[in-house]
Amino acid sequence: MTSNGKVRTADSRIMILGMPGVGKSALVVRFLTNRFIWEYDPTLESTYKHVTTVDDEQVVMEILDTAGQEETIQREGGVRWADGYILVYAINDRSSFDSILSLKHYLDDVKKTNVQCVLVANKVDLLHERRVEASEGETLAQDMACAFYETSASDGGEDIPELFHELHREIRRRKMIESKGRRRSSAQQVRNVFNRVLNKIGSTS
Repeated sequence: MTSNGKVRTADSRIMILGMPGVGKSALVVRFLTNRFIWEYDPTLESTYKHVTTVDDEQVVMEILDTAGQEETIQREGGVRWADGYILVYAINDRSSFDSILSLKHYLDDVKKTNVQCVLVANKVDLLHERRVEASEGETLAQDMACAFYETSASDGGEDIPELFHELHREIRRRKMIESKGRRRSSAQQVRNVFNRVLNKIGSTS
């Protein structure tokens, strides 16, 4: 809330995507409350507004925890709403890993840009069930030009808040670059108009 009593708009809008059962909701709840909850309604989609500190700056994050991935991504409005994406797979579910790249391509296509994202391999507490090696996740993240984290929503750890913070940093960098580009474009338009006026004056004198 701002000093005049108004609710602050979100500094970054983050969408969590991944196949059902990879632990999307568990990651969000662990980040928001530092707790782990075993049972979730797999059809329940929730949006949270969360105030946190990133690099000594207070920021407001709005987080969309998607339910069934297929239903959510078909609604392009939800995809367009987000500034950045956390793409989650489970290390014990090969198909959830295999789906990530096509999901990233879909997001890029809808947003008409190379979207800001982080790649998260969840459930490292289940190493005995591992089906996806860490090196595969690292390679995929390099291909997508994004940060990569292996973590466990069950065990918790500093890497869970860090992955949200890192995505916020990437969103902030993108917004600053785009803002500078818009300012340069506006300044150029003003210069063009000014030059046309001068040329007109010159041609009539």
